Amino acid sequence: ATMSVNSETEVLSALDSAARSAGRVHDVMLMVELGDLREGVMPDQLNETVRHVIGLPSLRLRGIGANLACRFGVEPSSENMGDLSAMVESVETTFGIEIAIVSGGNSANLDWALDSSDLGRINNLRLGESVLLGREPLRRRAISGLHTDAFVLVAEVIESNRKPTAPWGRAAQNSFGETPKTDDRGDIWQTILAVGRQDTDTADLSAPEGVDVLAASSDHLIVQTRERMTPGDEIRFEPGYSALLRSMTSPFVTKRL
Repeated sequence: ATMSVNSETEVLSALDSAARSAGRVHDVMLMVELGDLREGVMPDQLNETVRHVIGLPSLRLRGIGANLACRFGVEPSSENMGDLSAMVESVETTFGIEIAIVSGGNSANLDWALDSSDLGRINNLRLGESVLLGREPLRRRAISGLHTDAFVLVAEVIESNRKPTAPWGRAAQNSFGETPKTDDRGDIWQTILAVGRQDTDTADLSAPEGVDVLAASSDHLIVQTRERMTPGDEIRFEPGYSALLRSMTSPFVTKRL
């Protein structure tokens, strides 16, 4: 990698040592905390961390960035983006350096960036969900001109039977420590698919019309269908961000472009 995102001085020192051994200069972006309480040094520690970086001969400080909306959903705003711009200008004045990249955040920043009349020093966003799924993450609204169905999770039917909706027998916890509740709706077509919680976030799948997701175990997804399906049939789901994340990293899901 030519550049990495960092917040810990111990890691920066190790990167400097590795870069020196490789005969390279490695670019770094320092992350600063703006309130969502994920990664980043606290603002009052930024100068100290910058001083540490510029004292390491095999590292070059290329950027300062921040992350919002991933843990608590804190929205990018003119206030916190203005704070980031001000911190960058303070660093430049204090140390007599130029910060080339000021990364305001991720896809959650997109509405702010497109609607703002003053971006300040922000010149970079790290876009993922907005490009891949065509939605902005704060309220999951579709973005005009982008596709929301670029990814499809295809699951194979392995069983389809007429079964009651209410279980019988004394019930304790299921395999995930849950005690599911259900209404007795009589008999339905219960169809099982060869995909489960090990493969995706089953709660984040949008099912096609006529299919209702009922439950999931480690490697089975249980749905209700309008009629009996044949083993080998396929049902196509649209994954949300969480479902896409897990499916793309699961070794049990085949990826086809």
